[in-house]
Amino acid sequence: MIRAENILKSFDDNEVLKGISMEFLPGKTNLIIGKSGAGKTVFLKILVGLIEPSKGTVWYDDIDFFSLNKKEKREIRMKVGMLFQGSALFDSMTVEENVRFPLDMFSNETLAKKKERVNWCLERVNLVGANDKYPSEISGGMQKRVGIARAIVMEPKYLFCDEPNSGLDPKTALTIDELIQDITYDHNMTTIINTHDMNSVMEIGDNIAYLHEGTLAWQGSKDEVLGSTNELLQGFIFASPFLQRLRSAALRE
Repeated sequence: MIRAENILKSFDDNEVLKGISMEFLPGKTNLIIGKSGAGKTVFLKILVGLIEPSKGTVWYDDIDFFSLNKKEKREIRMKVGMLFQGSALFDSMTVEENVRFPLDMFSNETLAKKKERVNWCLERVNLVGANDKYPSEISGGMQKRVGIARAIVMEPKYLFCDEPNSGLDPKTALTIDELIQDITYDHNMTTIINTHDMNSVMEIGDNIAYLHEGTLAWQGSKDEVLGSTNELLQGFIFASPFLQRLRSAALRE
């Protein structure tokens, strides 16, 4: 579980986050949504511990992250997996080397044990046999799956995903969503996803946090989105005519 308590963040005179408090539960896909400039990226970076809030704190289970020293923070970070927006693979490394990178950095396991773990992760993301390929030799969707394999290779308790479907076609994006959801459920991870993808919201949104101008404007599940009376959320979610028709149909039932 990750809990944010009264998170405020200002850059000079610009107040980006204005006191956000919420919980992210294990075994759930927790989505953070909102317009550009709503504070999503800053909030995610604070949750990961990349930047400190101006006020408030983040709890990893019962541990106050920002009260820890450098060594203690490193121990928490070793339990964190991160899927970056652009996959962030090393072009000069093979798929196997990319996935193995966190193990090479933080593990004292033998090379044979590391390879065993890498192969398990590649199997988990349906990339068996891709070990010796380079990022330039595989598709964008496959690169995302390599990124997921690398994110879970250390068996994290907490998984952060920044715009995992960015640049993907709808079918591939759905595959990535389902993969993240399956891994979250199977390993009871606390997964937090920063996304603009409304398909993701409607498909895998167990817990959805809608940020508006630095505040938590709405929170609920994908089953509650269509029937929400929150005008700010309606204006964001139902900007597309298709979703407007979907909502109207749901309200008539």
